[in-house]
Amino acid sequence: MTDEKLHKVLARSGIGSRREMERWIKEGRVSVNGSIATLGDRISEGDTAEVDGQSVQLIFDKQAERRVLIYNKPVGEICTRHDPEGRPTVFRHLPPLKEGRWIAIGRLDINTSGLLLFTTDGELANALMHPSAQIDREYAVRVLGNVDDGILSRLKEGVLLEDGMARFTDVQFFDGEGANKWFHCVVMEGRNREVRRLWESQEIQVNRLKRVRFGPIFLPSDVKSGTWKEMTGKEVNSLSKMLELKPKRGARMTADEKQKYERRYKKQRARRQEGS
Repeated sequence: MTDEKLHKVLARSGIGSRREMERWIKEGRVSVNGSIATLGDRISEGDTAEVDGQSVQLIFDKQAERRVLIYNKPVGEICTRHDPEGRPTVFRHLPPLKEGRWIAIGRLDINTSGLLLFTTDGELANALMHPSAQIDREYAVRVLGNVDDGILSRLKEGVLLEDGMARFTDVQFFDGEGANKWFHCVVMEGRNREVRRLWESQEIQVNRLKRVRFGPIFLPSDVKSGTWKEMTGKEVNSLSKMLELKPKRGARMTADEKQKYERRYKKQRARRQEGS
């Protein structure tokens, strides 16, 4: 029987990201077989785990199903599971899971809309959020103010913000006349309010901000605000390959994929019958 690192199994089981699980283990919030776990512990099938005293349904690598949702976040929703102020959260529209839970890949602030990814697999979430992956994010932004070539040059060269240097790897005029204009800009990090703060550093006001791309994944035009679309098994495996992760044999087929598979199977069966 193979064993795996505890924090990886917990992340895959949908409890949170790997980093969160490492922190929770350090804080003594995780126990295995009744004993407080320590960082670096391993766990096997048959072991039991609790987080904050609550039993956890563990998902090991060979059992895992790697699913990914593309969600079009509306303005006004927050990226937490529960809000003490009662504000709507991004999780309220997602489909229920029989096991595990949806993990948000990064965040968007309450006033930002657009592409937000969710997965059932903590390993995939960690790979997409880790700085070493060099995943770029593209935003459509409507700004108020006179944006000249000097401002665009400074935004691409780098601006010193309160938490360090930041810049757009690309920024291009998109559309608009008069005071309000649309630009598309790209950042390599997911720092808090980074896009807004970069524009505001040049005394340019951001009126609307929408994420339209996360790495190779674009926000599809048919995914309306407040709705989601599940990536196909083929798309998830392509994404996994890009991140140098092993494909999951249990990747979920969509209805279209199932129909294509069934049609292909029927054709093959018909050919075999004709040849017999």
